[in-house]
Amino acid sequence: MNGAEIFVKALGDLGVDVVFGYPGGAVLHIYDELFKNTKVRHFLTRHEQGAVHMADGYARASGRTGVALVTSGPGATNTVTGIATAYMDSIPIVVFTGQVPTLMIGNDAFQEADIVGITRPCTKHNYLVKETKDLARIVKEAFFLASTGRPGPVLVDIPKDVLMNSAEYVLPKEVSVRGYHPNYEGHPKQVESAIRLLMEKERPVLYVGGGIILSSAASMLTEFARILGIPVTTTLMGMGAYPGTDPLNMGMLGMHGTYHANMAISHSDLILALGARFDDRVTGKVDEFAPHAKIIHVDIDPTSIQKNVPVDIPIVGDLKDVLKKMIKLVKGTKEAERYREKIAPWREQIGKWGRTHPLSYKKSAGKIKPQYVVEKIYEITKGDAIIATEVGQNQMWAAQFYKYDRPRTFLSSGGLGTMGYGFPAAIGAQVANPGKLVVDIAGDGSIQMNIQELATAVQYRLPVKVVILNNGVLGMVRQWQELFFQGKYSQTCLPQIPDFVKLAEAYGAAGFRATRTEEVAGVLKKGFAAKGPAFIDILCDPNEMVYPMVPAGAPLTKMLLV
Repeated sequence: MNGAEIFVKALGDLGVDVVFGYPGGAVLHIYDELFKNTKVRHFLTRHEQGAVHMADGYARASGRTGVALVTSGPGATNTVTGIATAYMDSIPIVVFTGQVPTLMIGNDAFQEADIVGITRPCTKHNYLVKETKDLARIVKEAFFLASTGRPGPVLVDIPKDVLMNSAEYVLPKEVSVRGYHPNYEGHPKQVESAIRLLMEKERPVLYVGGGIILSSAASMLTEFARILGIPVTTTLMGMGAYPGTDPLNMGMLGMHGTYHANMAISHSDLILALGARFDDRVTGKVDEFAPHAKIIHVDIDPTSIQKNVPVDIPIVGDLKDVLKKMIKLVKGTKEAERYREKIAPWREQIGKWGRTHPLSYKKSAGKIKPQYVVEKIYEITKGDAIIATEVGQNQMWAAQFYKYDRPRTFLSSGGLGTMGYGFPAAIGAQVANPGKLVVDIAGDGSIQMNIQELATAVQYRLPVKVVILNNGVLGMVRQWQELFFQGKYSQTCLPQIPDFVKLAEAYGAAGFRATRTEEVAGVLKKGFAAKGPAFIDILCDPNEMVYPMVPAGAPLTKMLLV
């Protein structure tokens, strides 16, 4: 077979059914082969960044590895933001890029870019394929690396001549990568030590990150928390890992976390961190983070442990394995029953904090509050939707005022904070879940970053709904200017906002608008009922801010409240 035939056959044999991509000269042989293929569906995007975000959204919503295919040069460099987004959030995707012929590499050939060098800092691994005979093996290795251990993006750069030359098709049965041996089994003695330390304490908190979702361990987390009655707080990436409507769930912690979650972390005497990385948005001032707590940290990536905060008991392993062992040690025991009773005053204290400062906002006559819009989305969908977000205020309100009871129902760019992520990610999620309602909660600034992907949604009849919290400003940046730069709104007002209803209609989608509070529910229902993709433009109060807020560099106890 020639390299293009090998490539497409390998994808099919590895079970890949969806590829998001954009063609170009260096990958024309692949696209010619895809034209004949019946196994792999290709979705034509309108920008390479959109293709990678779609692959990312597909992966987050399905648990499978997402795939993007682009050409060389600018096609390849346009993927970098999407790759870095997936890397920061540990999302399994494989990005295939075309490259100039091997003999021309390094000669500044037309549409040449050293994408392997460019993406080395933001991929789990990357390859430059040099010979056609290696192509099938490398493709299989790429999927293995992307989806095992701590997941992440892998890039495979394929020169044009590798696609044209011929070789025997050999897809290896087993994959072995030198030096790569992820540890899935948590050490039993460490697990026992962790449970022993936990049972000694009186103010425990389960601090849960995206690793629970990535390891498909949400049901085990729920069982463990309920056995012992331990309060749970999640990171942005951990939303949905523990049922949002459960009384033990305190919501998100950190910079825009709930009052009771931040107070609980700050006054706890033990933190059991599961698949979280203690990033700066969670810890606030590190020196004053959880000053009274012993910390147990469970993660499949040993480099994440001790990275940002000192840890008392480290456990390297897959969360499913570690939680299974923890549950076995406590389930059905008298000690577990006594422990639930022992920490009852702690749960009551957390409840008091929650009642003292619940998530709230000030209602205003004549102005639509964005929090109200998110509440109405939750009420209408009854929590049964996949929610994607852009980045900024819209993202935080979606995290605060929508309850996520199941994993893989909240898609957001956490680590990199990528504006323009939500819409293409929602398209990828819709491809993965054709029967589900998928809603992108967006801002009027961020939606314009990848608005061209509306053409993709229309072309493939993907009924993604985009709710635009339209306040005419770059909301989160403006909020910082309001609070920390004496209200000097430098370049954060957007006077040239397009008419999103007309724009949607120009693309062949439906458009709806609400300008008064009493219109919101009806407009949302109409938009959600539309047969195809829809933009729902909600004109919101431009002065509304996200609270609580922990100023950068402050401890979690120093929250700005409504």
